[in-house]
Amino acid sequence: MASSSSKSGKYDVFLSFRGDTRRNLTDYLALTLEKEGFHVFLDENTLTRGDPITPALQQAIKDSRLAAIIFSRGYAESRWCLEELVEILACKETMGLMVLPIFYDIDPTHVRHQTSDFEEAFLRLQQRFPDKVQIWKDALKAAAELAGEGFSETTGYEGRFIQQIVDEIARKLKNTCLTVAPNPVGIDSRVQEIVKYLNDGGSDDVRIIGIWGMGGLGKTTVAKDIFNKYPAIFNKYPDKFAGKSFLANVREEKLVDVQNILLYDVLRSRNIKVSRVDEGTEDIKRRLGKLRVLVIVDGVDSVKQLEALAIKRDSFGPGSRIIITTRDKHLLEILKADRICHLPAMNEKEALELLSRRAFNMNYPMEGYFELAREVVDYCGGLPLALEYLGSYLLGKTISQWNSALGRWKRSRLDSEIHKNLKISYDGLTNDDLRAIFLDISCFFTGMNKDYVMKILHQSDTKLEIEELHDQCLITVDKEGNLMMHGLIRDTGREIVRAKSPNNLQKRCRLWDHEDVKCVLRTERTKSGRGEIEGLALDLSERQKPSFSIKAFSEMDGLRLLKLKGVQFPGDCKDLSIHLSKGLRWLCWPEFPMTGIPSDFNQTNLVDIDLSHSNIKVWEDSDVSLEKLKFLNLSYCNDLTKLPDFSNIPNLERLILKGCKKLEEIPALPTNLEILEADECIALEKMPDFSEMSRMRELHLNHSPKLSEILGLDKALNSMTSIHMEGCTNLTASFKEAILKGWTSCGYGGIFLNGSCIPEWFKYVGDDRDDEVCFEVPQRVGSNFKWLTLCCVYSANKQPEDWPLVISVQNKTKCTALLARITYASVPTSCDSEDHYLWQGQLSNDVLSWQDGDEVKIFVGPVGSGDNSARVKKIAVDLVWDKFMKENTDDSHPGLYDLSPHQDWLSGDKDEARTSHDASDENPPSKLLRSDSVGGGDDAARTSHDASDENRTPKRGLFSIFSKLLPSCGKKTR
Repeated sequence: MASSSSKSGKYDVFLSFRGDTRRNLTDYLALTLEKEGFHVFLDENTLTRGDPITPALQQAIKDSRLAAIIFSRGYAESRWCLEELVEILACKETMGLMVLPIFYDIDPTHVRHQTSDFEEAFLRLQQRFPDKVQIWKDALKAAAELAGEGFSETTGYEGRFIQQIVDEIARKLKNTCLTVAPNPVGIDSRVQEIVKYLNDGGSDDVRIIGIWGMGGLGKTTVAKDIFNKYPAIFNKYPDKFAGKSFLANVREEKLVDVQNILLYDVLRSRNIKVSRVDEGTEDIKRRLGKLRVLVIVDGVDSVKQLEALAIKRDSFGPGSRIIITTRDKHLLEILKADRICHLPAMNEKEALELLSRRAFNMNYPMEGYFELAREVVDYCGGLPLALEYLGSYLLGKTISQWNSALGRWKRSRLDSEIHKNLKISYDGLTNDDLRAIFLDISCFFTGMNKDYVMKILHQSDTKLEIEELHDQCLITVDKEGNLMMHGLIRDTGREIVRAKSPNNLQKRCRLWDHEDVKCVLRTERTKSGRGEIEGLALDLSERQKPSFSIKAFSEMDGLRLLKLKGVQFPGDCKDLSIHLSKGLRWLCWPEFPMTGIPSDFNQTNLVDIDLSHSNIKVWEDSDVSLEKLKFLNLSYCNDLTKLPDFSNIPNLERLILKGCKKLEEIPALPTNLEILEADECIALEKMPDFSEMSRMRELHLNHSPKLSEILGLDKALNSMTSIHMEGCTNLTASFKEAILKGWTSCGYGGIFLNGSCIPEWFKYVGDDRDDEVCFEVPQRVGSNFKWLTLCCVYSANKQPEDWPLVISVQNKTKCTALLARITYASVPTSCDSEDHYLWQGQLSNDVLSWQDGDEVKIFVGPVGSGDNSARVKKIAVDLVWDKFMKENTDDSHPGLYDLSPHQDWLSGDKDEARTSHDASDENPPSKLLRSDSVGGGDDAARTSHDASDENRTPKRGLFSIFSKLLPSCGKKTR
């Protein structure tokens, strides 16, 4: 939206005056304005004597941007002046001409009501021009009611008054209303959110606010709207800024030019001009250091720009407001901004409206286009830039043309303007390694676990690299720790790869498109080789699996990343290792074609091997050391009977053997192993000694009925957070007692075993079929209460399904209630509704905050209700004093605990109790410790999200939980 003040004109200022001011105020004012660089219209210098006055004068007024009317004592004596005034006001109404009345030694009320000198002049005018007098009176009244400048010869200083007029004219002539998007949607709510932080603080505080977000989100548009609405939005201290400046897109401007723009915008003097950056920085500090200013710096992408413009608190006067828009969050952190406002993407409603305004020239889609419009909105992911560009492109297009365009865009062929804008963040990355990581993620790893991906891509600590990608708005990390990427950012990365070799697939560094990959694999040999190919992924679900030769990999010497699924490699694959690149770090090949891993398998750079769902029977012993291997997935290899010699894989962190139904023995494991997943290994009966497994965190053996014990497991408990052996029905009583008594991990996780009996050492035990227990915390002089051990027996209903459990702890003495979501009812794949399972876990007193004498009640139950939920049969607790407690590193999830005072619960108001915690349980954590796959690309991401949704806590189940808290508490002891 452009203001009329921004229109161009032949003259900047038209001076309307009476001859009595020609040699003093008018002359000084004209000279000062011209000295400041304004083009001034002054009648005696521009019109030739004898010219017809009216047409030439009318045109001069029309060609001006602002008219300054100098009302003096003799102004009304001139018919010429009054005719000028009428014409000026007419241009104000029809052309947006700005008007500034100047009252030179005359009271504005005399002009408005034609009194004093004006009254005498109009008595004479009435006789000569009776038909014009009323028109002139109305014009004088209208002009006198406008905001203007006043001067009195008896009390004022003429030089200062002239400078005051010049400053006001300069302020008005500056483009005070910047052009904002022609279809503003959703801007107001975003502006209001930011303005509340601008209005924070005292009148003398200098506040720096950052607007941060990916390209195309509308950061500049929001900043312009804030600038346009000044000073009204600064409701706390309006009209007190000495000046303001909007520095647009500074990353594309010379720093000296931007410095000069800032100085001129605020000081309005064309005589101040710097020629060197260091000179400009000092000038900004010196000249603006005591002025209250509003400065918006748009499109910052380097510290040098901030330093050159002296953007820090002590460079500007008290009460100043500085706004920075950037794609780089780190710059705002360096600046120590008072607030970093992350601009959100548009919601579906906003996006649909914006698209419709561009594509249909109305606020909603045309009939027959609604579903297509929703597809475009989904593709754009709430990005205003994309919605505007694509909406404009689709204007007037038929339904078949919409479908064609959508298909093209979804094949990663971005609109060129969108690609150009989003690529700016990629170009701003600090080094080639970081750019390569971004391209790898966009092509292969979106939706996968951050730590897992970074170990594959890089050997060193990559925390800083992830932070930089995040700060540049290229990736996000969700609450489960997965790398997420806006769809258009992902497509930008893929387009960057495609553009490097648009026509020669053999030279493209990364291949992810199914048809492109199949084309490359069908060609065994090429004249130029395929050494540029670093990554290749082909994940098919076709009924007819395509076939390729293993020799297709022979020229891919630079291959680091390989994912294959749903393909066949007929013939002899024994020389596979010969053809695969020795630089391979990621081998994800479910349905692997070989029946065994040969002894000469010497892929020594591999970090992850996923050969799940394959026909592998044995992994031959070998002298080859796979020292870099951290992840090995052999799940659902149904014929697997022999595992590798793990002494040659010393740094393995995660081993997945789920569903290996013929596996009878797991050999000695590397001591660095952290996670072992061997659920549903029904033939497994021998495990290695765990005495030296000092880093083991999770053990999943939920259905190995032949297993009786694991030697040394009780000595490895200090590092563990969860043990799942709920389907191990043959465990010895001594083994179960040893691990239950030795358990020290507080928080999320616990031990899951088969059984229906509460261990006898628990002091406070509920009655049979009772899911609550009450007691009073005893006094123990000289001892410190460390943690609460909980145990519950549960069973599953008809279907085998894990179900979230909630632990509710009411402290009647302190009138507080704690909800802990640290476990779930875990059951084996094959279970019966009559089977019983036992869970034991701990709650730290750091969470409980109990003291001697506190009267408490504890309830454990399923979050949801219905046929699929678990049933808690019995619970028991024990108090642990003065004993080492290990904090669970998985216990930092914000949704695990909710501790609040709730006196209404104690008063018996059930409805209020239920309502007060309804919202708190909306988003409990999903199973933080369980995962069936360490890879899988987009499919893995979808699986992860589905699991998270599946375990979302139903609100209705809380009603039954909170009703348990209401009855009076009686002490139950064993």
